[in-house]
Formats: sequence, structure tokens, C-alpha cells
Amino acid sequence: MKIAVCMKQVPAYSEGNMDEKTGVLLRQGLVAISNVYDLPALETALQIKEQTGASVAVFTMGPETAEKVIRDAYACGADSGYLISDITFAGADVLATSYTLMQAIKSTGDYDLILCGKQTTDGDTAQVSGALAKWLEIPHINWVSRLVEVSEKYIGAEYLMGAEAVTARITYPCLLAVEPSVFTPRMPSLKLKMQAGKKSVNRIGLIDLEDKDSGHYGLAGSATKVKKIFPPKRTQKQPVIRMDGKDSAAYIKKIVDDIM
Repeated sequence: MKIAVCMKQVPAYSEGNMDEKTGVLLRQGLVAISNVYDLPALETALQIKEQTGASVAVFTMGPETAEKVIRDAYACGADSGYLISDITFAGADVLATSYTLMQAIKSTGDYDLILCGKQTTDGDTAQVSGALAKWLEIPHINWVSRLVEVSEKYIGAEYLMGAEAVTARITYPCLLAVEPSVFTPRMPSLKLKMQAGKKSVNRIGLIDLEDKDSGHYGLAGSATKVKKIFPPKRTQKQPVIRMDGKDSAAYIKKIVDDIM
């Protein structure tokens, strides 16, 4: 079995500025980490690898610094990694991102199972996994909370449909987007961490893709067009008032009376 895991490097903090013209997050100078929602997806792949002997390939799209995502995945047990990096891919929305991932994955071969995290902490759309499956023309399940069985022909998973938990079997090739609760991510192995520094990271650019039309990628290929962005109003800090029960009750009553 061949498994592909899609991961992303994201800012470690919810701070940063946006380009007012393009609406793109300005990432320069921000501390970057692996998207926490993608770590359970990687762990799911590694659990299946231990059970079936599958090979695990990690794909990440971003600048050169995103290579660390793959190095960290190597330290956990991933077999190969692909950094999808090209200036043409910059500023991509969900449509262009999923299309680029599809092209990159197809350029490296066929996979039985593709795993994604629930969402990313910087975009929070939770739409890339479904769009990727659509581009690949394969069945997919979102919100997977538990693996039920893994066979040679299909995978059984429990997923959430509102308040209901549903169990289904889905044949390969397929895509699963997993919840954080599916597996607890493992800590990197010291031995594998030392080996990770020696392993090569494969590069994928526009020239490596079947579709080399730059108009289908990045800002040019994005359907989302930003008309206006502005920072939210920051709430003013209020002093902390300490008082006993009777005084605090009278204070609250006065505020309520003023509102009414």
C-alpha cells in the first residue's frame, strides 16, 4: 500500500499582517511550525504502515523553510517527502492549492490512500481535502474520528455526521480527512531524527507538473478575489475591580440598571 499525507507549515502564532491588495498573509519573520491538525493524519499513516508495511510519502506546499515539515515527518517514520515550492504557487486559495496538490501527487505516482488533517490553523476553511479528492476523482470521507479496519481492498472508518457517528467502508484509492482525536501524534524518535538530516527531500516545481500553465496556480489560478481587508477592532483593556459580595452585587445591579 502507498500512502500520501498532505501537511502544511503554518505560523506558530495568530499574529501577522495581510497584504491589503492581495489579501495574502505576510509570513516573513513569523515563527513557523507544522500544522497541528496534520499531525494526527501523519500518525494515522504511520499506524497503518506498522500494521500493513505500507510506504508513507509526505507532501507539503510552501517556501523552502517548509522543508522542516518533511524533516520532522522523517523523524517520526515517514519514508519519503516532497516539497512543492515555486513562486508561481504563491498566494493560492483553496481551489488553486488543491489543484497544485493534485498535480504534485500525480507527478510522483499512484497512491492507495491520501490522508489530510481536518483543517489548517491559518486558513481554517477545512475545504482543501474535499477539493483535492474532487480533482483526483476519488471517493473521500471527512471528519474521520476512528479507523475500524484496514484491508487490502478497502478501509473502514468512523466519521461524524453532525451529532451522529457513522461507520463506512471505502475502497482504494480514496482520501480521508481525520479529526485530531483519531490518533495521538507520536514524539519524534532520536534515532530517526538523526537519520532525517541525511535523507533527501524531493522538490516539485511548475516544470515537474503535467499542467504547466502558470495561470492555473497561485494568485492567478485562485477563484477567491479579495475586495477589501481590515484589522478587527481591538477591545480596550479594562481594569480588574475587586470587591466583596454585597459591593459587587450592587456594582453589577447599577450596570444592569444603566443598560435598561
